[in-house]
Amino acid sequence: MMHKDFRSSCMIASALDLIGDKWSLLIVRDMLMFHKKTFKEMAASKEGVATNLLSGRLKLLESIGVISKQKLAGNKKENVYLLSEKGIALTPLLIEVVLWSNQYVRPYHAAMDPLEPNPNGKAAAIEQIQNAYKAFVNKTMGQEA
Repeated sequence: MMHKDFRSSCMIASALDLIGDKWSLLIVRDMLMFHKKTFKEMAASKEGVATNLLSGRLKLLESIGVISKQKLAGNKKENVYLLSEKGIALTPLLIEVVLWSNQYVRPYHAAMDPLEPNPNGKAAAIEQIQNAYKAFVNKTMGQEA
């Protein structure tokens, strides 16, 4: 585990010290919701993260256990990044940001992606996203259920 200096003992500030930069949650979003798993896939995100920043954020997220870096059995050259349980546990936070943005940011940015609410509610949406990601990981790692 990496050593990190925190700016205060506040739980929110401490979490932001680890995952509150401009790119970390977007990387988690891309992995969780769009099932991106390679550096190349993540570098192609529409937000245009610079490759040096992407590399640094992936290393940080790996060092704090949010993601893991692995090789696939059939391809020992390319790294594959997968969310850990700690990373998957960020799903409710991402959903809350989406809901907040839809309500309070949309008036300033009408061209934002449309929100398609889950008819079964927020908890069902979170569970659906998490289960779909876990199935994706199992398929990626050749452990299809």
